[in-house]
Amino acid sequence: MEAIEILLVEDNPGDVRLTQEALKDSKLNNNLHVARDGVEAMAFLYREGVFADAPRPDIILLDLNLPRKDGREVLEEIKRDDVLKRIPIVVLTTSEDEQDILRSYDLHANCYITKPVDLSRFLTIVKTIESFWFTIVKLPSQ
Repeated sequence: MEAIEILLVEDNPGDVRLTQEALKDSKLNNNLHVARDGVEAMAFLYREGVFADAPRPDIILLDLNLPRKDGREVLEEIKRDDVLKRIPIVVLTTSEDEQDILRSYDLHANCYITKPVDLSRFLTIVKTIESFWFTIVKLPSQ
């Protein structure tokens, strides 16, 4: 089975490490790519510069509160693009603000998850995301 390509758009090094740990123990073969801000995420998706050979992600885990270009702008740009808009986007953020939740769904996020502060719950959530999106959901081929 081919590796699952996951793009994590996250500026918090601690959350990056936790996500890496959760996915490392996975039964599914996966490649985790990390973009530290919204500008880097879009360069990855458009295969610009150092990302010229980047694979198309099967899923994007997107934080909303990012430097340079925030996650809301990234989500909007992806969903406006005819090539990128079918990539599932899981908003994974600390924000519990109702406006962020509404706006994310208005911009066609596939789901919205608030990051828990508890380490074990965070690991469980990442594993559950992976299990749901890659063992239950039928995704379009690239």
